[in-house]
Amino acid sequence: MITLRSSDGETFDLDEVVAVELLTIKNMMEDCCADSVIPVPNVEGKILAKVIEYCKKHVKSTAMAEEHAISDADLKAWDSDFIKLDQATLFDLIMAANYLDIKSLLDLLCQTVADMIKGKSPEEIRKIFNIKNDFTPEEEKEIRRENQWAFE
Repeated sequence: MITLRSSDGETFDLDEVVAVELLTIKNMMEDCCADSVIPVPNVEGKILAKVIEYCKKHVKSTAMAEEHAISDADLKAWDSDFIKLDQATLFDLIMAANYLDIKSLLDLLCQTVADMIKGKSPEEIRKIFNIKNDFTPEEEKEIRRENQWAFE
């Protein structure tokens, strides 16, 4: 059993098979730095709980796939439900997946963000992510002219 401690002091006990899905933790374990509680200073408890939920499901589905042939469709459906999150949680999960080096989770979350902005105008994207337009009208006109291919 491996114990992780989030930045806000919450602790989580994981089976080693789940803990190695978090490559940052796996590397700490291999370097013999994981004798007791492993601190995860960049991730809050509620986000770490979501990360662990994802890893447990994917480890479980891999194990079940060998025994009961769980379908990829079932896992994709679970992933689709998993990513139905508010924007703040989505971005916190991206940061956690990046820090903990969980490629499959990072890919899933980044694809979710890409899908959010696909086909949107720059103005719509600014509105979605609450980004202030700091270009003057002249600067924006020049950028649009230089990158006209992107606006076609």
